[in-house]
Amino acid sequence: MKKNYYDLIIVGAGPAGLFAAHELKVKSAGREGQTKNVLVIEKGNDVEERHCFVEEVGYCQHCKECNIMCGVGGAGTFSDGTLNLRPDVGGDLTEFCDPKTAWQLVEEVDRVFLEHGMPDELYSGTEEDIEDLKRRAASVGASFIEINQRHIGSDKTKAVIKAFKDDLVAHGVEFMLNTSVVDLLIEEEGAGKKRAKVCRGVITDNGDTIKCGCTLLAPGRVGATWVDEFIKRHGLDAEYADIDVGVRVEVPAITMNPVTKINRDPKFHIRTKRYDDFTRTFCTNEHGFVVKEEYDDFIGVNGHSMKTKKSKNTNFAFLVRVGLTKPVENTTRYGRSIAKLATTIGGGKPIIQRMGDLRRGRRSSWESIKRNLVKNTLADVTPGDISMALPHRIMMDIIEGLEKLNEIIPGVASDSTLLYAPEIKFYAMRAKVDMNMETTVKNLFAAGDGTGLSRDIVNAAATGILAARGMLKTCG
Repeated sequence: MKKNYYDLIIVGAGPAGLFAAHELKVKSAGREGQTKNVLVIEKGNDVEERHCFVEEVGYCQHCKECNIMCGVGGAGTFSDGTLNLRPDVGGDLTEFCDPKTAWQLVEEVDRVFLEHGMPDELYSGTEEDIEDLKRRAASVGASFIEINQRHIGSDKTKAVIKAFKDDLVAHGVEFMLNTSVVDLLIEEEGAGKKRAKVCRGVITDNGDTIKCGCTLLAPGRVGATWVDEFIKRHGLDAEYADIDVGVRVEVPAITMNPVTKINRDPKFHIRTKRYDDFTRTFCTNEHGFVVKEEYDDFIGVNGHSMKTKKSKNTNFAFLVRVGLTKPVENTTRYGRSIAKLATTIGGGKPIIQRMGDLRRGRRSSWESIKRNLVKNTLADVTPGDISMALPHRIMMDIIEGLEKLNEIIPGVASDSTLLYAPEIKFYAMRAKVDMNMETTVKNLFAAGDGTGLSRDIVNAAATGILAARGMLKTCG
């Protein structure tokens, strides 16, 4: 039964929200007579009601209908399900805690996922293989980031998330699904220099005002614009975070096998010579599928890989870091404008182009795609010219970066390599928080990708744990 007051409210049921709820469950249950009433509010569906795979082909055809970015588990539910077990990949936890605590948080996230059914195979590579790959990268002025990883698989992640959520419910955590938070209940207290804003609860899209002791904002990556609006409306201290703009690259799996055998999701960082811009590989899907993501007003691409179904290709994102300075600082709006233009040029579908055509300044056609050596795993696309959609500087970075990556992994920049656009990673405005993850509004905490404080599943989950600990200090 819905209550009008909860001790703690969590907005968002992605990794940050779920791990915050788990931490609150564990810590409050350990205090006799002090178990907290916790409510998780999520705008999307329950995890069992999220269906984004067509079994025959292995990729999503109706992402908008099944709300791929929202729902219990967050966007990561339909990701590759790779966990990067480092505190400085996908963010930097040492910004919020000491290095020892940061590594302990990573271990805690790993342990909880394992408890709820994540496969326990660890991808780490031998010391000799890692050293060789680092040497090859260094020889061309790039770097390879060594990471221990686990892979859940896009087709197995839902079961892990369901077990996680069921455990929270069994311990008294309540979920309010298909409900959006449209505003925060902000009041002012004190006088003069001691006057301060305090969060007293939330207002939902069905008109309910639910009061609470502390509130955690953890809306996930899809909540970037939503967080931006709240920050401006209530005067939270924040700054615009950089975004990543690029393409999804698809090559024969055999091309990437020598590297993915060492690290399932290899991370290469490359500085381009022309502009000195930061580029990187991200979200490699071994024997995976390129998939379409539908947002309200534009189309994007991503990648999946599964435990039970495999393609002949491997795909990965190749991204360029974009930051803006005055007078235009809104990176989210800039990224959305790029995505909208790409969607317009693609006729409402992602653009696909052969690397050889891009090099020669010509658009790809269905004829060239059909005779291409690499067969596209995403069929709902428009052959075209990506350089008409992405800014010139970004395109030059992508071409130069992939050609440098080709020196490390021969074949990734061959003429037959397929590029899909746009792939854009939004990280919202970065909320200013203290070491307890509390914002400049008292009793209002922040965590995860949607508030600009993380960039992957593990770091999002860890910031959720830190925020939960901070909430217990304030409202415990």
